[in-house]
Amino acid sequence: MHRNRKHAALWMLPLALLSACGGAPESDATSEDTALEESHRSLIAAPPAPPSGNIADSTMLQGVLPVDGAVAGYPGPLPGYYGYTLQTTAGAQLQLEVTHLGSSMYLDTGLFLYGPKDANGSYGTQLHAQDDDSGYGTLSKVKLVTVPKAGEYLVVVGFVNGAEKQFRLQSSCIGGTCLSNPQPAPTGYALTLQEQPVTAELQSTLDTGNAQYEMMTSYLRRLDYAWPFSGEASLQQATAAVLAQGRYIGYRNDPTTLELTLPEMNSAMYWQFQPLLPLILSTYGDGMETVRVKRYSRTFSTGPNGDNWRSLYIMLFPRSYKVVVYEQTAHEI
Repeated sequence: MHRNRKHAALWMLPLALLSACGGAPESDATSEDTALEESHRSLIAAPPAPPSGNIADSTMLQGVLPVDGAVAGYPGPLPGYYGYTLQTTAGAQLQLEVTHLGSSMYLDTGLFLYGPKDANGSYGTQLHAQDDDSGYGTLSKVKLVTVPKAGEYLVVVGFVNGAEKQFRLQSSCIGGTCLSNPQPAPTGYALTLQEQPVTAELQSTLDTGNAQYEMMTSYLRRLDYAWPFSGEASLQQATAAVLAQGRYIGYRNDPTTLELTLPEMNSAMYWQFQPLLPLILSTYGDGMETVRVKRYSRTFSTGPNGDNWRSLYIMLFPRSYKVVVYEQTAHEI
């Protein structure tokens, strides 16, 4: 019942926490505190995007969070956001957690990752990872995030009901970037995928394509995987991990699967979605890796004049430790 209330209330977040969408008046401290208090009954929302475009201006900076280290936070009686800087390398694979050990009972937190800091000192407003309640109880845990570039990132802890409470924030490096002598992956090693939000630019481009025709719709997902081994994951491992998810069960028996080059994938995409491909590559690739693609297809009918055509493209970024899933569908109307 508590979880249902949380999801239902998400769509009722006050305007103060949705000001990043544009057009909303700047909120005062009282309305922002009220929004966070209400989020305790739903999800703890990301900090509101400030007019400066630097998310740090919506947080209270607390200091440095070292990789493979931890810091203690002491929130006050009012809801708020604490920010911690974290320096890391390109492709680093991190786990971020507000840990049970060292955190007060009944504290509710949210966890967010931004960056890297640019030449102007801004961390921007684009989320690389976020979590609400994946940790112990109502504490937060980002199980895996692969950072795209070297630099300084901002880890943000949002909290409510923090009076006379404390939390412990920990970062752990879990991928091969932390190992001096990684060993080859064991035979039959299966990838575990962790979903993270796509960028706002990619989502906007996808939405623009979806608005063109009612009978054509596409979907895009970004999935990170840990790789604490030498060498690279295989396309077979990537496709097996994706097809293991129940939502893709209809593609598992496709006898006509194809491995495509990027130009071939571009040609196979509906024209209104073709702007997505170069944006996907520039957003998630390192510019030097060989991105591999496998396509699965299925056709089925839901009745007279009800044919459906679906294609699933699984893209492996072997050095950026990402799998991007693009699915496009069409149906008769």
